[in-house]
Amino acid sequence: MAHMRTQWALLLSLMLVTSSLTCASDLALTGAKVYPSPADPPIENGSVLIHDGRILSVGPSSTIKIPRVARVIDCKGLVITAGFWNSHVHILPPALLHARDSGAKELDQQLETLFNRWGFTTVFDISSVLDNTLALRSRIEAGELRGPRILTVGEPVWGVEPVYVRDFLQQNHIHIPNTQTPEQAIALVRDHAAKGADGIKLFAGSDQGQGKVAMLPLDIAKAAVEEAHRHGLPIFAHPSNVEGVQLALDSGVDVLAHTVPQSPPWTPEFASRLKRANLSLIPTLTLFDFEARKWNGSDQERQAWVAQMVDQLRAYSEVGGDVLFGTDIGYTDHYDTTLEFNLMSQAGMSYLQILASLTTNPARKFKDSRRSGRIAKGMNADLVVLGTDPAQDVRAFSNARYTIRNGNVIYQER
Repeated sequence: MAHMRTQWALLLSLMLVTSSLTCASDLALTGAKVYPSPADPPIENGSVLIHDGRILSVGPSSTIKIPRVARVIDCKGLVITAGFWNSHVHILPPALLHARDSGAKELDQQLETLFNRWGFTTVFDISSVLDNTLALRSRIEAGELRGPRILTVGEPVWGVEPVYVRDFLQQNHIHIPNTQTPEQAIALVRDHAAKGADGIKLFAGSDQGQGKVAMLPLDIAKAAVEEAHRHGLPIFAHPSNVEGVQLALDSGVDVLAHTVPQSPPWTPEFASRLKRANLSLIPTLTLFDFEARKWNGSDQERQAWVAQMVDQLRAYSEVGGDVLFGTDIGYTDHYDTTLEFNLMSQAGMSYLQILASLTTNPARKFKDSRRSGRIAKGMNADLVVLGTDPAQDVRAFSNARYTIRNGNVIYQER
C-alpha cells in the first residue's frame, strides 16, 4: 500500500508539473489596439490569448480570461497585427549560405537582421540554393533557430543567368544550370517539387547589361508553368521589360516579382489586363532606389526612375490589382522597410491596403488563408506588435516591438 501511495503521489506530481508547463506556454498580449484583418474594424484596448502556438481568443480585454500562469506582455499604447509576409526574399547572404554547418548564434543574428526585426513571420525565397534553404528551414522548424517560416523556389529557371549574379555565383561556387529545352524545365520542376519546394521562379527576361535582355523561350516557360501547376506550385516571373510581362501573361505565370524597369507607362487598360490574368504584383520599389545609388547617377535621375515604378504600382492598385509586399532582401542589403512603405503610400495605397499586402493577400494567393494572415481563433499565432499606429503614419509598419511566430517571441526590441 505504501508503495502504491508513492506511485500515486509521483503520478499526481507529474500531472501537476505537466499542467503547469502547458499553462506556462500560454502567452497573452494585453491592452493593445488590435487589427484582426484589413477588412475588420480594429479592437481598441484589445487582447490576444495564445495557447500551444495558436490563437485561443481575441477581443476586448474585458472579455479575455487570462490564465494565472500565462506570460503576459503589456501592450498598452501599442498595435497588434497578423504577422507579416515578405513575398520576395533571397536566402543568399554569405552568412546563410552554409546553413547546415554554421553555428546557431551566427544564423540567428542574420535572421534577426534580415527578417525578424521587421515583423516578418513568413518569407518566400524566390531564388537560392534549394538544398541550403531547405536545411535552414529545417533548423528553424526544429526550434534550433529563431526565424520566420520559409517558403522557397530554390534554383530558378533561366535561359542564361543575369549578368549581375555571375560574379557572386562564381565566388561562392554555386552552379545553376541554364534551362534550354522544355524537357529540362519539366525535370527541374519535378526535382524541386519532390525535394519540397513551394513554388517555381522563371527569369522571363534575364538582364545582360547595357539594356540587353535575354528572353526565356515561350515553350520553356509554358512547360515550366504547366508542370508547376500540376504540382500545385505557384510560378513567379522576373520580367525585366514589357516583353517579359507579355511572356508571363502568355505562359500563365501567377506573380510578377517586380515592377518593370523597361516599360512604357502603365495605362488603366494595361493594368486591367494584368488583373484579368490574375497576376499578383510585388513592387520592390526600394530595389530601384538601391540600384540607382550603385550607379552613382544624379538624384534627379534616381528619383525619376523610382517614380516610374511608383506610377506602375499606382496604376495596378487603382484597378484593384493584387499587391504583395516584397523587398528583394538577400539580393539587396537595404533591410530597413521604411522607404518601401513610404513609396507604396506615394503610389496611393492606404495603410489598410498595405496591411493587406503584408497579410491577407499573400495568405490567399499562396493558399494559406486557413491558418495565416488574420488574427482569429484557431489561426497560427504569428503576430507583430508595432510601436505606433499605421493609421497615423505608414512608417509604423517598420516599427516592430515584438515579432511572434507560432506563439514564440522571435524578436523583441532591446
